Amino acid sequence: MTDLDYRTAFDLAPIGMVLSRNRLMVDCNQQLLAMFGAQRDQLIGQSFEVLYPSTAEFERTGARIVASLGRDGRYADERVMRRLSAPAGSELFWCHVSGRALDPAQPHAAGIWTFEDLSAVRQLKADLTPREREIAALLIEGLTSKLIGKRLVISPRTVDVYRARLMRKYEAATTPELVHKLLSA
Repeated sequence: MTDLDYRTAFDLAPIGMVLSRNRLMVDCNQQLLAMFGAQRDQLIGQSFEVLYPSTAEFERTGARIVASLGRDGRYADERVMRRLSAPAGSELFWCHVSGRALDPAQPHAAGIWTFEDLSAVRQLKADLTPREREIAALLIEGLTSKLIGKRLVISPRTVDVYRARLMRKYEAATTPELVHKLLSA
């Protein structure tokens, strides 16, 4: 029988976990490695950027975290991430990410992050651009065009243009129907 200590609890937690400093992964657990199809040496000391579909999405997410971090240092969202084990690193999947900055005044200095693979309940059914993925995730959260625009620092009209593109791709007549299709497996 394994002694139960903090290290064992971290390593065997049923959700992916990462400890970070300055957006570099300094430690992670077994569930995270399995989720992203990675070996420890592929992640430890690396930037979170390796888990994103693009550099632009990594940078925009970092800016969004800084802008919307709560006073308690907490942040959560749903986003599209990239598995390392997929052919040419091409498998994208929906992921719920939540975390806490140890010092809310310095959001990226040090943090604890959890990752939950949502692919069992939410599939990527269309080829989406990085901005479409961001807007889709925020629509799922129930945000309006105005709130999405504010969060992404774009105009509500630009959000509406992307929403229309998403509606065409998912063959949805209304925003609620689009959200339903985004959420359906």
